[in-house]
Amino acid sequence: MGLCLPAFLKSKTAKAIVLAVAALSAMTFLRAVDPAPIAQMRERTFDAYQQIRPRPYNNDAPVRIVDIDEASLAAIGQWPWSRDVVASLVRRLAELGAGVVAFDVTFAEPDRSSPHRVLDALPPGGDTDRAKALLTGLPDYDRTFVAAIEQAPVVLGFAAARVANDRRPSVKAGFALAGIKPSEMTSQFVGTATNLDIFDQAAKGIGGLNLSSRDTSGIVRRVPMLFTDGAKLYPSLVSEALRVAQQAQSIVVRGTGASGEADTGKRAVVDLRVGQFTVPLTGDGEVWLYFDRDRPERYVSAKDILDPAKDAETRPRIEGQIIFVGTSAAGLHDSWPTPLGGFVPGVSVHAHATEQILSQTFLFRPDWMTGAEILGAVLLGALLTFLLLFLGARYAAVVGVVILVAGIGGSWLAFTQFGLLFDPVYPLFGAFAAYFSVVGLLYVVTDQEKKFVRRAFGQYVAPELLAKLEDAPELMKLGGETRVITLMFMDVRGFTPLSEGLTAPELVEFINRLLSPLSDTIQAEFGTIDKYIGDGIMAFCNAPLDIADHPMRACHAALKMRTVLADLNARDAFGFQQRGAADPEVRIGIGLNTGIACVGNMGSEKRFNYSAMGDVVNTTARIESNCKQVGFDIVISDETARAAKGLAMLEAGEHMLKGKALPQKLFALVGDAQTATSAEFVELSRRHTELLAAIATGQRAAAMQAIAQCRALGGMLLATLYDRLEDRIAAGNPVVEAAS
Repeated sequence: MGLCLPAFLKSKTAKAIVLAVAALSAMTFLRAVDPAPIAQMRERTFDAYQQIRPRPYNNDAPVRIVDIDEASLAAIGQWPWSRDVVASLVRRLAELGAGVVAFDVTFAEPDRSSPHRVLDALPPGGDTDRAKALLTGLPDYDRTFVAAIEQAPVVLGFAAARVANDRRPSVKAGFALAGIKPSEMTSQFVGTATNLDIFDQAAKGIGGLNLSSRDTSGIVRRVPMLFTDGAKLYPSLVSEALRVAQQAQSIVVRGTGASGEADTGKRAVVDLRVGQFTVPLTGDGEVWLYFDRDRPERYVSAKDILDPAKDAETRPRIEGQIIFVGTSAAGLHDSWPTPLGGFVPGVSVHAHATEQILSQTFLFRPDWMTGAEILGAVLLGALLTFLLLFLGARYAAVVGVVILVAGIGGSWLAFTQFGLLFDPVYPLFGAFAAYFSVVGLLYVVTDQEKKFVRRAFGQYVAPELLAKLEDAPELMKLGGETRVITLMFMDVRGFTPLSEGLTAPELVEFINRLLSPLSDTIQAEFGTIDKYIGDGIMAFCNAPLDIADHPMRACHAALKMRTVLADLNARDAFGFQQRGAADPEVRIGIGLNTGIACVGNMGSEKRFNYSAMGDVVNTTARIESNCKQVGFDIVISDETARAAKGLAMLEAGEHMLKGKALPQKLFALVGDAQTATSAEFVELSRRHTELLAAIATGQRAAAMQAIAQCRALGGMLLATLYDRLEDRIAAGNPVVEAAS
């Protein structure tokens, strides 16, 4: 037994169990910390449930919103309205039989449009004194509003602020506390924005307007039912509207440790009772919102309330209702995103909360739910690990799929049948984290048992790499280094119609006969063959070995490839002349570009390739494909041209490469340094420069004259290039569009 234990500890199974335990421990710690990505993933899941099955709407629910909408602003004037208009709104709602009128707005300052405020602003003397005498008898609008509040069941609002001050709203409700003290609540405010004292004194209730500070993603998912400054409790607007509507005097708040609750030592709110309604709360005194679609049936325009001619229409919608007064006008910026995906006015959030309380339709997420999710992750992870180790990956995968379906289905069932918010994502994510950790370990351990050399020689490597790789086998590991290289892309022109006339064996023979000597030419200039792409080659210089003059080497390789191909065509090496082909000559296009790339082994641990990656690779491919637009077989970038000075090259103008925002200057590589110093090319280069200047300045006649001279000097090699330039002169387009 003693001898077996150390052997077991070194086995794959022991290592897998240790790794599974570590993965589950890490996931448990992550869930306990609950970073924002984990919390948002969980809440997005609950949002999806609400989107699939929103709360059913009961048109008979006694909750309505009197909306200060765009039509009301157009009819009455911009907000804020004078207090005599707001007072008229309160009186009209009282006359129509509103059960309670709750304002989702604060009245923090005196009404500046009130007559006595206007009088105070007028200077003394002359006509002003006579105007004051005429205005003295007019009412104070703030007092008018107070009188209206006193005669109606009005609830006003206050806003909890993040800036500390000593202003506190009046508390109209009594509180009966069980198992919780205000100072023990985790969410406390330090200041408020309140109404004028005369308004607070006249109101039947005062409630907080703030939405949850925990909805940091911006989506409204909870709304506070209680507020505290650490010394006293304050009700929310919803709590107060319910209390005043029922003519209740107090609100009962129950916390952990109260009668019927286990005292865990951690204080948190459990629920509150307002009149005959009990509301389950989060530990911070908030209620989870279960949204319905934002329906027009909830809303009554404020202008219709103020219009006595519409009494018959508005009374059935107002009488006996809990009325929330707020705004949906876009200019007042009181709009909030909901889990259902749309935006609703802030006042609608209070209405939704009230509706679900009246219908007793709640979403629950008890404090023990987090522990249940962690336990679920641990148990599922242990089960999958056991199945993987002792029954195999296939059986474990099948069970894993079953667990996945059952987890999501169980969470959905809990939501639809009981309103429970059980997160299926974290337990499944935790379980599969353990599963894939074990799978990864088993793969790594198995892989380590194979010989590195056997793995290495199972790869394709360029011949010039072999000597260096034999001395430094660590280069076969995945990874790369950043360096400046010169890229080459080569492609056969007209390959599709050419291949259609060949059988499969003939096509393979043609490709091999063409690519073999071209590859030898590239390698002779210390180039590295990256890959063969059908009828094309991707290669680069300056990796893995440093080549000081790599742009020049790449250009020489391209020029030699032209010579090699000309010799192959002259000898009818491909047999196209013998077959009587209409066009027996094979043509290629070559693109060169110099820039920074990441060069190294790319792929997986078991299969990789020495290659280059980066924007320079994509750009080079675009340059090669633009050989047709340039009208030349070897086209190089401005970067390569500047690095390979002394060669015979002609500017081909600016071209829009596919995927690039700005045009790129390209050059036609005509010949080597000997060609560049010849009298014919010197004269051609001078005429070509004049041609480009004439094109750039729009001198069409001069350009056409210059192009005729260039044709005569350039011969057949440059005929197509000047055809393309002549097309640009005719089109008046200084930049050639990208190839499609």
